[in-house]
Amino acid sequence: MSFDGAPPESLDAAGETNLEFEIGAAEDGRRLDLIASERLPDISRSEVARWVEAGFVLLEGRVRRPGHRCRTGQRVLVRAPGDGRTPLFGAPGEDDPLSPEPVPLDVLHEDPWLVVIDKPAGLVVHPGPGHREGTLANGLIRRYPEIARVGPPGRPGLVHRLDRGTSGVLVAARTEPARLRLAQAFAERQVEKQYLALVMGRFGEHRRIDEPIGRDPKHGQRYRCRGRHAREAETEAWPLEELPLTTFVGIRLHTGRTHQARVHLAHTGHPIAGDVMYGPGAPRRGGGQAGAALRRLERPALHAAEIAFRHPGSGNPVRFAAPLAEDFQETLAALRSATA
Repeated sequence: MSFDGAPPESLDAAGETNLEFEIGAAEDGRRLDLIASERLPDISRSEVARWVEAGFVLLEGRVRRPGHRCRTGQRVLVRAPGDGRTPLFGAPGEDDPLSPEPVPLDVLHEDPWLVVIDKPAGLVVHPGPGHREGTLANGLIRRYPEIARVGPPGRPGLVHRLDRGTSGVLVAARTEPARLRLAQAFAERQVEKQYLALVMGRFGEHRRIDEPIGRDPKHGQRYRCRGRHAREAETEAWPLEELPLTTFVGIRLHTGRTHQARVHLAHTGHPIAGDVMYGPGAPRRGGGQAGAALRRLERPALHAAEIAFRHPGSGNPVRFAAPLAEDFQETLAALRSATA
């Protein structure tokens, strides 16, 4: 990824979205609307498709259909109007300007370009239905006021997210150039994301799960392999340690779909322990000491352990790691000394 010259602004003073980029090798042959929505992670796919139809997204200077297949090296120009405050996507009120709040943040790293947080399980990353206050985003703009002007109001500085029940490393941009460069790195799969998890049963071999993920048409909040509007998704997982009732596994995400690790692991028949949305959660009763340990965890046993990318300022490779969350460590210790 090149960092030469001034990066484009994605949101000007009038609220207009401005972005220019080149189709990367990993995007060759993919749909224009999908590529544009990944480069604009804070705008929904349906909204981006409307922008393409309206002529706000140009490929090599020409208006194309949302499903047009792009080629490596082609240039895309996005110029979409807005007023800087009107939400263009998400739930009503989700993207209104936030109030700074004293939400405790465990900062692993900070510099003028970005901040890296060790997110605890239970903390919501950004506002959504039922979670207007007390989010990580509220805490970010309290500690780093400049982040309130980075990206859309409801997701200040955020270039990726973790589920509420997932602990671990999360990166936020402190400047708009940094956000754009990080968003590009995510879109071009130049970000390495490694997780640790406890899964149910014996996960006996290294696996590569290459199944597209989309919404479950029968359950509004769930996702499934080959669901509605499915998008390509790729996950690697491998066993680290066999334990009573479970296996401790390492996970590498090559794409960043919502609930990806949870959906893919459940698809293999080994749902993440404690995940009541995609699996049984924990044994309701019995299971001896191991079952009791899993019931005490009360959240999916999933931890974002490491993230690596090129720094948006220097371009140098950087890697950040979050220690395994205390409740996860306690569960591991209990399982290692337990009998099923």
